[in-house]
Amino acid sequence: MKFSVFQISRKGGREKNEDRMGYCYTRESGLFLLADGMGGHPEGEVAAQLALQTISALYQKEARPVVRDPTEFLAMSLMAAHHQIIRYASEKGMLDTPRTTLVAAVVQGTSATWVHCGDSRLYVVRAGELLTRTRDHSYLEQQSAGVIRMDRINRNILFTCLGSPTKPVFDVTGPVTLQQGDRIMLCSDGLWSGLSDGDIVRHLAVKPVSESVPDLVEDALRNGGDHCDNVTVIAMEWETPDAFESTRGGISTDSISDGVFASTIQAGVLDTMVEDLDDAAIERSIAEINEAIKKSAAGKKA
Repeated sequence: MKFSVFQISRKGGREKNEDRMGYCYTRESGLFLLADGMGGHPEGEVAAQLALQTISALYQKEARPVVRDPTEFLAMSLMAAHHQIIRYASEKGMLDTPRTTLVAAVVQGTSATWVHCGDSRLYVVRAGELLTRTRDHSYLEQQSAGVIRMDRINRNILFTCLGSPTKPVFDVTGPVTLQQGDRIMLCSDGLWSGLSDGDIVRHLAVKPVSESVPDLVEDALRNGGDHCDNVTVIAMEWETPDAFESTRGGISTDSISDGVFASTIQAGVLDTMVEDLDDAAIERSIAEINEAIKKSAAGKKA
């Protein structure tokens, strides 16, 4: 598996940056994650970090070296992250829970599958055109899609997220077959709120992700002004083996052995444990998850 990847997070006009992003990969599979901790609730950055740590730990256990069922995995791991945030708040005796949006994609074989909850988005650009993007779980987006009709409500408000008292609403998409040169971009609302879909597609279409993503981020920050939200992006370009070049951000997994797991996601920051999943097809004990997190940290150092 060969691809180019670039990630960046810039603090806007907010007091702190609660966005988190990262990616993991084995010889034959890759996981890309982005979470945007929600303001107005405590410790949004903790919710975002917990989501990434939980899902990456589960991915390390599942990807041997591929995820058997990406759709099932993404749904299960999202719920695991949600329960872990709830558990964290309960253990800390918090009156309100930390909350975060999430978008995550598994890329393996020749296809991509993704899940999202909230308004962090995923874009797929092919041959200079927008192939698809996620639809936010906001009243505005759902009304535009004809799903709901709301007249007396702030339509920009999200109606779901991870960490809320109610079960999160999420959508899983895929598998979508990839073609050489396809760009997949995950981003926080700090990016797309300051740019049109057309602007995003134009940038991604003409340059490698290592060049187009920084330009997109700078444009979003400039358009957002002094009160711009934090802007976080992780993007990858899918490349067939004969087209791959060792450019900036280029990754080849050909030389990786089957048992190796690599990750840019910092594990073990919080002294917490991933909660067992009652509805999961495979039971995972707390001890097993802790061990997975430790191995993830070791893989990053390597």
